[in-house]
Amino acid sequence: MTFGIMTASYIGASALFILALGGLSHQESARRGNIYGILGMALAMVVTIAGAVNDNYLLLGLGLIPGAIIGYVLAKRVEMTSMPELVAILHSLVGLAAVFVGFANAYGHAEFDSLVAQRIHDVETSLGIFIGAVTFTGSLVAYLKLSGKVDGKPLQLPGRHVLNSAIVLVSLYLIVEFAAAGATDGMTYLWIITVLALVFGAHLVVAIGGADMPVVVSMLNSYSGWAAAAMGFMLGNDLLIVVGALVGSSGAILSYIMCRAMNRKFLNVILGGIGTKKVASNGPVAEIEGEIVEIQAEEAANALLAAKEVMILPGYGMAVAQAQHTVYEITKKLREKGVNVRFGIHPVAGRMPGHMNVLLAEAKVPYDIVYEMDEINDDFPKVDVSIVIGANDIVNPAANEVPDSPIAGMPVLEPWKGKQTIVLKRGMSRGYAGVENPLFYKENTRMLFGDAKQSVDALLKYISE
Repeated sequence: MTFGIMTASYIGASALFILALGGLSHQESARRGNIYGILGMALAMVVTIAGAVNDNYLLLGLGLIPGAIIGYVLAKRVEMTSMPELVAILHSLVGLAAVFVGFANAYGHAEFDSLVAQRIHDVETSLGIFIGAVTFTGSLVAYLKLSGKVDGKPLQLPGRHVLNSAIVLVSLYLIVEFAAAGATDGMTYLWIITVLALVFGAHLVVAIGGADMPVVVSMLNSYSGWAAAAMGFMLGNDLLIVVGALVGSSGAILSYIMCRAMNRKFLNVILGGIGTKKVASNGPVAEIEGEIVEIQAEEAANALLAAKEVMILPGYGMAVAQAQHTVYEITKKLREKGVNVRFGIHPVAGRMPGHMNVLLAEAKVPYDIVYEMDEINDDFPKVDVSIVIGANDIVNPAANEVPDSPIAGMPVLEPWKGKQTIVLKRGMSRGYAGVENPLFYKENTRMLFGDAKQSVDALLKYISE
């Protein structure tokens, strides 16, 4: 295959990836965006194998075939509720690949026309390994937190900022030393850089609380993109550079947008994490007034049937209970009876960006009744009944009412401004931010306790009668 054909194919693949990102920006075009992405990746792989590979086809097959089988099995078996964990673990594999490519480049001892070219290449290699190692362990810790295998609370060591700064500064110094010594004599520097980066990635994410996990997932998505771009520089592959830059920049933009939605600064999330703010010791501690009022499924169903405007606010509890299909059946029944039902989605509901949107789309909920927080918050005074399904922090009025709260200033959905709120919840446990929720004690709030799936099944039963 000629160089011109490869270049043209790479441009075509890049265009398809750009169309894929554009398609994924809207629910209605997301499926088409996925198709563009699949076509772009297929074109890139075929052209690369046909035009750039001239040996070791057996080794290539031993990597491609098992990888394709594993990917297919995962796509078939993994539930949509487990998608955040899957995304996190896949990000870790991208980081690990960057580390392996970096060491392969270093041990290859390629010859360069000039000393400047050699040092530039060595800097690319060491930076690529550093970014890849940070992505690998950071994503691994995120996976463990999202899957519940480790506690979601932030683990913050004394002097953690000093430790992080020291790791970065020492790594930069070692990168310079590695470039000066070259790959032949500087492998010790490269191994130390790798170990420091592995520690840095794990320490960075373990200090971030569970409520910030959606931002962390998008941040790690950005890291994986930059790791792929670094691989492109190391291998001299323009397509990897372009694709990595697309993923890296889009992930960074998404992280910024989500931080704005939470009224938080990106650096504050990365360096601290939500739920770590201490209440001022010189002021009174805010007390929650009111009492819990419980409601039964039949009463809740009657309230829904008597309403004209209903707002459904899903959270991670709905995902865990896999209740989205029953929620859609309830929506259909109510709409058939003339009730206007809409969904309100908080930007960080769930454990990854767009988690709730994906679950609702899987359950066939129409796109035109699903609204983002900014589109729907002003409508709550006109809502007769709001149903909160497994959400906590994203509907917590403490964000607006308690200045010393760890989530103070974070924009939240405001169902308490409506006529009545029904909260479906297992018990009175706090959300990931570890903050009490005054919504549960409001005069117009009723608590429907129990497993979310069992509760919505009961609601559907009474609504259907």
